[in-house]
Amino acid sequence: MQQALNAPGEVKVERFGWTYGPGDKVMQIANDYDRDVFNGDLGVIDRIDIEEGELTVSFDGREVVYGFGELDELVLAYAATIHKSQGSEYPAVVIPLVTQHYAMLARNLLYTGMTRGRKLVVLVGQKKALAIAVRNQGGRRRWSKLKEWLVQGAI
Repeated sequence: MQQALNAPGEVKVERFGWTYGPGDKVMQIANDYDRDVFNGDLGVIDRIDIEEGELTVSFDGREVVYGFGELDELVLAYAATIHKSQGSEYPAVVIPLVTQHYAMLARNLLYTGMTRGRKLVVLVGQKKALAIAVRNQGGRRRWSKLKEWLVQGAI
């Protein structure tokens, strides 16, 4: 996807198993209070300065500079998991639903994914997988000792 979306011949830098280039969508994966960027924040790489060893990312119009040695705080974000997208919204969301990933077919996970899309949500996959996800409320039951503790007067 990166090759299809970005102009060929742009300056790129490779670090920590990733190749970064101008125009790449990236996600911050650690809280950085000094830079005021946090886990899950999305940005776009504006420029790379090879001589300075720096990369500049625009987060909602605010520029943040990273040294090449700090790029382990960023990952490419052309796609994001539902878990990583919690607390965020996007103009459009595509959710794959296939029976091969049975453990991921849960109503609460589907709901969370669908509520991330502001204007468009597209479900791609099998009708059977959607039916399984809608019926699967397994995460609803909580197992705790709260009732036992209340009866014993421990709380």
